[in-house]
Parts: sequence; structure tokens; C-alpha cells
Amino acid sequence: MRWSLDELYTSFESEEYSLDIKKLDKQIEEMIKWAENNFKSMDDPINSIEGYLKKSMEFSALYTKLMGYANLSLSVDAKNQNALQSMEKLQMKATKITKPNVQFQKFIGQLDNLDEIINASELLKEHYFYLNQIRDRNKYLLSEKEEVLISKMQNTGSTAWAKLQNMLSSTLMVDIKLNGEVKQLPLPIIRNMAYDKDKDIRITAYNAELEAYKKIQESSAACLNGIKGEVLTTSKLRGYESPLEETLIQSRMDEETLNAMLSAIEEALPVFHKYYRKKGEILGHSNGLPFYDLFAPVGQVNKTYSYKEAQDYIVENFRTFSDKLADFANNAFNNKWIDAEPREGKRGGAFCFNLHPIKESRILANFNGSFSNVITLAHELGHGYHGLCLQKTSILNSRYPMPIAETASIFSETIVMNAALSEVDNREKLSILESYISDAGQVIVDIYSRFLFEKELFERRQSHSPSVEELKEMMINAQKSAYGHGLDPDYLHPYMWINKSHYYSAGRNYYNFPYAFGLLFSKGLYVKYLEDKSGFVNKYDEFLAATGKNNIVDLGKIMDIDVHSIDFFRASLKLIEKDIETFIQLADELE
Repeated sequence: MRWSLDELYTSFESEEYSLDIKKLDKQIEEMIKWAENNFKSMDDPINSIEGYLKKSMEFSALYTKLMGYANLSLSVDAKNQNALQSMEKLQMKATKITKPNVQFQKFIGQLDNLDEIINASELLKEHYFYLNQIRDRNKYLLSEKEEVLISKMQNTGSTAWAKLQNMLSSTLMVDIKLNGEVKQLPLPIIRNMAYDKDKDIRITAYNAELEAYKKIQESSAACLNGIKGEVLTTSKLRGYESPLEETLIQSRMDEETLNAMLSAIEEALPVFHKYYRKKGEILGHSNGLPFYDLFAPVGQVNKTYSYKEAQDYIVENFRTFSDKLADFANNAFNNKWIDAEPREGKRGGAFCFNLHPIKESRILANFNGSFSNVITLAHELGHGYHGLCLQKTSILNSRYPMPIAETASIFSETIVMNAALSEVDNREKLSILESYISDAGQVIVDIYSRFLFEKELFERRQSHSPSVEELKEMMINAQKSAYGHGLDPDYLHPYMWINKSHYYSAGRNYYNFPYAFGLLFSKGLYVKYLEDKSGFVNKYDEFLAATGKNNIVDLGKIMDIDVHSIDFFRASLKLIEKDIETFIQLADELE
């Protein structure tokens, strides 16, 4: 249940790692020289752009490999000093290419006949979208000196704050009393207790978790304020109206799409409130569902999965979609691409890191045998499959926008979830369906609360650094707005701003609405799959392969979806509403 990173490097002291660091330094020097020598004159733009693109691809491949090794090593061992120091050194090295990158971008921006130049070269035609993005974003580019200064300052600013918060949350030990014995357990293990069958354990874990956050609340607030303050400063300097506008542009998503989706979500919130109230009733609560029971299991499914059983179940159901998806998942399990064992020092949650240079992926999970954890594995394997579909593209064309990032993952978990629902009796179906709706509620309702919180945070941070008490109040208000009367107002989660790592990434502001988009977009895709299973699979793979070189609107068109239409999002939410109605009906029948 632990991954192998030997395919990257055997250690930070290995000869291969040392040689690649030297190679990276050489690549950086060559990029700097090329920019100095080739971007002063407009005489030979094709050669100038081609040469720099090739050097950028070489650098991106090697940097991804080196940084991937450091990042992955640190994610399972927060106290790994070699990984931490290596990451810092790599980040410092990366700042050196800020100047040549800016020179390249400004060179592109000065070309009046860019389309003509691109059409004269096969390499440039391959990177048409990439080059046009650079041209379109030129107006947000600062001077060389300013961009270099910002990139250097970020290493001691937002990046340093993010590392500190990651260290604080990854090493936080929670004091908890279980079966009369006081223990200290890692935060991810405590968080997993929210899924426990025993109500007393869920309540105890919830209270222990909230109490533990007090140890790091002031330092986490300082981290959050430091990061968001920097984001506001740089965003304004570059000419963006707000960090949200900057995120939308980076996400290749327009405001019309976001507003259509948010409007549909706001309309659908009462349906989710109805679900939360019903779950609360089932668990014996009359004032809404308390947060400590948000993930409580419902029904009588006693089945847990060994790691091998989880593998077999996922692979078997992936094969109903395609052999390519199933074989990919099997390969990931069998070749130690997954780190699934919860342990001290390892970060919580789950993620997938696609390693384009070695055509592999690495998946982090915290597996405890629950069905929910099986779904999480299917979700992350979907991310990995997305990476597989992008392997034949240039590394510069493999970077897809945030809202599309969750599409393949949610589509993959839907395959497994629907399979489970089709093969069980009503009591088990109630349990599985509830788990599925609970997850959808996290992606729609909780994500909406996170969006509201972050919006409020940016507004307040413009005038001052919100205190711990303000942050807690803002989070509670956001949860009340999103969850409504579905949750018990006396038992919410005021510290969710500490728990969610996305708030602490200066480069990924508002990394909340992309999850909602991914769920609703993948729902729409799944409907199309059911309508034409034989014709869908190849088209789906082609769609995933195109995600690095298209905007959201055009990607929707590939699959015959209009993302500007509120009706599209309404239709996807209607599918969840049907599941909620089925859940309530089953619950009433089984009372």
C-alpha cells in the first residue's frame, strides 16, 4: 500500500538525481542565452519561437520529474528535510527562467502576424493554442524586472506560507480518548472517523478535531492572510479586476459559464437541504444534520474492502467501460503507483500527480477499507487515466484547465458507483446511494460554501487581515448559506479553512467551483455515454487528449455540450435530485 518513486529517482543522493540537477542548471543557462540572443530582433521569428519552445519542453520535462520526486516524497513524510530542501532549491532555480519567459511572451505579443508565422511551422501549429494564449494574456504581463522580482519574492512569501501550513496540518497530532484510553493520532485518521459506524466515535472525533485545530489556528490564519494578501497585490498589479477574474482566465472559463452554473446550483440547494434533513431524521436528529454526522454511514452495509478487493472491484467495473481504462487501473495497482496507507507525517485526503515525462502517475490516498475509500481510489485513477490520454501530446499541451481537471475523475467514480447500485438489495442500495449523494453534496453544497467563504475572505483581506474569530465566523456563515436548514446550526465546522489545503495555494485561488463544474459536466457526459456506449468511448478519449489545447466552451462543443446554458447544469442537477428522491423513498419504505 506504498508507492514506488524509484522510477523517478532512488534517492536525493543518487548519481542520477545529481546529474539531472546539473542538467537542469545547464538548460536554464541555455534558455537565458537563447532569449537574450533571439528576442531582440524580429528578423527570424519562426526560428526564435521554435528554439525556445524546444528548450521549454526539455526544461518542463526535467523540472516536472525533479519537482515531482520532491513533492511526492514530502507528501508522505512531512518531516523529510531532503525533500523540503530540494523543493526549495528547485523553486529558486525556477525563478531564473522568469526573465527569459517574459522576454518570450513579450516577443509573441509584438508579432502582428502570429497566425501566419504559426502556419509556416509544424511545431508551431502543434502549439497553436499555447502560443495564442500567450498573446492574449500579454496585457496582464508586467515588466521583466517586476516579474522576476515577484517570482523571487514568492519563494519567501506565498510559497513559504504554504509550506508552513502544510507542515502544521501534516504533523498535527490529535488528542483523543477512545475506549477509556487517551491517544495521540494523526489528523487524517481522526478525519476518517467521520465515516465510523459508531456515533460516539464520530462525535468524539469531531470534538477532538476541532480542539486540535486550536493548536495551529493562529499560525494557519497568518499563513492564509499572507498568501491572500500577496494574491491581491499581484492580481491588481497585473490589471485583473479581481483574483476571481484571474482564476477564470487561467481556467479558460468565462464568467457566463460560471454564472450559469452557480445560478443552477443556487436553485438546487433546497433539494440537498431536503436530503440532509432526511438523513438527520434517520440518525435521530430533529434540528437538521449535525456536522459530525455529515459522513455517517446509513443503512446496513457491513462490507469493508481489503486493498486487493478494492483493486479487483474497480478494475472489473472499469472494464465495462473500456479495456484501456481497466488495464490502466490494474497497472497502477500492480506497479506501485498508489500510496494508500494512512500514517503519521503523511498528508490527508487524496490526489493524483501525473508524471508526463515518464508516462506514469502517482496516486495518494488514505485507505481504510470503506466503500467511500474505494470510490476515492476510482476518482484518483480517473485523474491518472486523463494523464494517460495526454501522453502523446507535447508537455506544453498537457496542461488542462482546473474546471476540466475533475471531469475524468468524477466520470470514473460514477462508473463504479452505478455498478454498485445495480447489484445490491434495497438496504445496501440505501447505504450506497446515500454515500453517493453525500459525496455529491460535498461537491455542490460544500463547494458552494467554500466559494462564498473565499469570496468574502478576499473582500475583507483588501482592508485588513481577518482574525481567527473572523475566519471562523465567515466559515460558519458560508456553511449556513449553503447548507441552509439542512444542517444543525449548533454543530457546524468553523475550522474548515484550516482543513482545506486549496486555500493555501497562491496559484490556485477559488479552487472550489472547478469541482462543481467537473461533477456537473461529467454527469452530462455520462448521459451521453448511456445514449451511445459504442460510439462514446473513442470520442471521450479524444476529448481528454484535447483538454490541454482548448478553452472550456470549445471543449464542451467537442462533446455537443453548451456550457453557457443554465439548462445544461439544471439537467445534470436533476439527475442528483432523482437520486435524492429515490433515497428518501427507500428510507421511508425501510422504516
